[in-house]
Amino acid sequence: MEKKKFVYSFNEGSKDMKDLLGGKGANLAEMTKIGLPVPFGFTVTTEACNRYYEENQTIADDIVADIFEKLSDLEHVTGKQFGSVENPLLVSVRSGAKISMPGMMDTILNLGLNDNTVEGLAKLTENPRFAYDSYRRFIQMFGDVVMEIPKTKFDAIFDSKKEKEGCEFDVDLTTEHLQDIIVNYKKLVKEEMGRNFPQEPKDQLMEAVMAVFRSWNNERAILYRQLNDIPGSIGTAVNVQSMVFGNMGDTSGTGVAFTRNPANGEKKLFGEFLVNAQGEDVVAGIRTPQPIAEMAEAFPEVYKEFTRISELLEKHYTDMQDMEFTVERNKLFMLQTRNGKRTAAAAVKIAVDMEKEGLIDKKTAVTRLEPAMIDQLLHPKFDDAELAAAERLTKGLPASPGAATGKIYFNAADAVAAVENGNPAVLVRLETSPEDLAGMVAAEGILTARGGMTSHAAVVARGMGKCCVSGCAEIKVDEEVKTLTIGSDVFKEGDYISLDGTAGEVLKGQIKTVPPELSGDFGTIMQWADEIRTLKIRTNADNPRDAKQAVDFGAEGIGLCRTEHMFFEEERIPAVRRMILADSEEERREALSFLLPYQKSDFKGIYEAMGDRPVTIRLLDPPLHEFLPHTDEEIKQLSAQINVPYEKLAKKTEELHEFNPMLGHRGCRLAVTYPEIAEMQAEAIIMAAIEVRKEQGLDIVPEIMIPLVGLKKELADVKATVVQTVEKVMEREGVKFDYLIGTMIEIPRAALTADEIAEEAEFFSFGTNDLTQMTFGFSRDDTGQIIREYRDKGIFDDDPFQSIDQVGVGQLVKMAVEKGKATRPNIKLGICGEHGGDPKSIEFCHNIGLQYVSCSPFRVPIARLAAAQAAVKAEK
Repeated sequence: MEKKKFVYSFNEGSKDMKDLLGGKGANLAEMTKIGLPVPFGFTVTTEACNRYYEENQTIADDIVADIFEKLSDLEHVTGKQFGSVENPLLVSVRSGAKISMPGMMDTILNLGLNDNTVEGLAKLTENPRFAYDSYRRFIQMFGDVVMEIPKTKFDAIFDSKKEKEGCEFDVDLTTEHLQDIIVNYKKLVKEEMGRNFPQEPKDQLMEAVMAVFRSWNNERAILYRQLNDIPGSIGTAVNVQSMVFGNMGDTSGTGVAFTRNPANGEKKLFGEFLVNAQGEDVVAGIRTPQPIAEMAEAFPEVYKEFTRISELLEKHYTDMQDMEFTVERNKLFMLQTRNGKRTAAAAVKIAVDMEKEGLIDKKTAVTRLEPAMIDQLLHPKFDDAELAAAERLTKGLPASPGAATGKIYFNAADAVAAVENGNPAVLVRLETSPEDLAGMVAAEGILTARGGMTSHAAVVARGMGKCCVSGCAEIKVDEEVKTLTIGSDVFKEGDYISLDGTAGEVLKGQIKTVPPELSGDFGTIMQWADEIRTLKIRTNADNPRDAKQAVDFGAEGIGLCRTEHMFFEEERIPAVRRMILADSEEERREALSFLLPYQKSDFKGIYEAMGDRPVTIRLLDPPLHEFLPHTDEEIKQLSAQINVPYEKLAKKTEELHEFNPMLGHRGCRLAVTYPEIAEMQAEAIIMAAIEVRKEQGLDIVPEIMIPLVGLKKELADVKATVVQTVEKVMEREGVKFDYLIGTMIEIPRAALTADEIAEEAEFFSFGTNDLTQMTFGFSRDDTGQIIREYRDKGIFDDDPFQSIDQVGVGQLVKMAVEKGKATRPNIKLGICGEHGGDPKSIEFCHNIGLQYVSCSPFRVPIARLAAAQAAVKAEK
């Protein structure tokens, strides 16, 4: 049996091996394969990472042997030797998961340098300053990433040396200055770690590989995966690549570029470069770089070659590429290519443009926009009049478009705390780093003094759809004192500012925002999505306003109208309470007769907003005690309001109290006990339909949904009440038209006996919120902390209340679909839980044969796109 490979050289892989080599490793192999100038190296696979965790965070001897064998091949290809003083081989060590996680994982450059090889490098290149600059960078990166010594401690040494020697820029430091810095860096390592900085290159390499594996489970990586639904089980690969140097003087440099603009989608090379710098200088935002177009002056021949390669890569991958490159003594080297992160607006434009250019077809185009990114397009923008009148404080780089207004906070923890307390936050930093992720997620927008269009802040903000203004050189940020100075204005923590990420402007105070318009290229993409998808998209709406909003976003019906939300309005709640407190059916009916015209009016408004589209109305679901007051003070107030003795009210409240109300007297059980409630609601539904049919000529087919059914007889009992009422009303009004009666499948027993229930139900709507609660035995309202812990520990990949548990809950849904169809082949099937707006759940619904999903109005466009993507994926 052939020995399993855990390490691959770049000439042994391809772009189709992302599961094993990660995105970066697979693309390095692909670029090598198509003959591009890629420094040679090898990739330690994602399977090695998973094995590292399985084997108690150790790297097995056979994997170590494989790594050193590939290292020997690398020495042979480069003609250099690891640890040699005469001709040292230096490598970079980078992580690279299957799914790109920009700025989330850790990189080490110049590995292999030590006190001896640095002298060899100085002699070999005849450039001592370059050699010692590379060594000090290596100690700092290794100290930070591998030894976990805070980067700020290295920065303090570096910055104090610059200040002492009067050096404005890093490049002003001499060889002697750098040698002093190295001595102090090594002292810091000894103080922090109790051991000397490692001098054996092979030890450095193995420590670095383990550090990359460890970084897969650092806090910011876990947070990024949770935000982007990336499973923790896929692991990261490690790429070990021979170094090329952009910091060898004015004939060298480094840069990051995109084949199209990732902020707005314009078809034009977009990026930045720095002369005499290493790759991390660009993305870390330490120096503000120059636009890529200026590279034509600094390196004219290299620029020509780079533009040729950029075009070739975009055509090869048929997608916008994000590339990293280094120029060493006027020779170009490609260090990375990947499908570039982009804003939602850019994703839409690029997809539509590429379809017009013939690079991709419509089905591919609709898969190019992450459904969750549509949220960005639905976010407000500044009101034009207020924006025109606003005071502009300064201008930086328009790193990520959008509008943000909020209170200033100077670190991630303060921003998170502010948002938790209900204050909108703008995170203001000198520059952001991966440690700031939680604050960036919480904030409305991000402002940085340093960094360019490809800095950490810019890339991460664009990926999240957050407004960001970066490289704002005119601002002074004091993170210790917590002040932001712009000209003569000094802003303190808690002061309001606004950011226009599209223009790159910083504005004074709060500015009003307005809803966006959805048209142009977005309209084109959504039209294509509607042509491709087979799932219908409905909405959950309880009032005409939400119904109209959903129709504007493309909803094709209402999958869930919750009638209980209508009972809480001020003029109705007294009647609801009188109904609950009634001592007899007669009293109950009297209170319900007061509610009937209100309910009818509600349903009329919804029918009018929806036109001919189907509307599913759910009968009263929550337990009655929810409508009653709970504290003594509230009971006393109500007693005076409705003229019912306090004692009677208190007694009734106690009688209705349940220890576990979610499993108590609610749903269809209410209608079994009090059929008059179902009668009133059925009459209101049918009367509303009759009036709208007459007044507007609409062909309305009411869908009446009976909730929380677990038994066929239960459903039959309530259905009889509803049918009897509907027929009586139709006879009285002299009309006859179709209507449907169905049920919510939200109790596991209902799913298990769906064949019996389908004898009575004309449609099933899966209430996956309650179905998830009852299948897991989790209370949705009480298990948030448990679910967070389960996700942190890898027990759950997803929150089962946000993305359907396909193995457990999903199997119940699938079984109910099959059983329901077996009894009633034309049964209507849909889902109306929170999962109806989750792309992964929508794909599952498509695959098991549901006819529609229903979600909140603002998630309708997301569901439309996700349904189209599910159809494209199913075809493949």
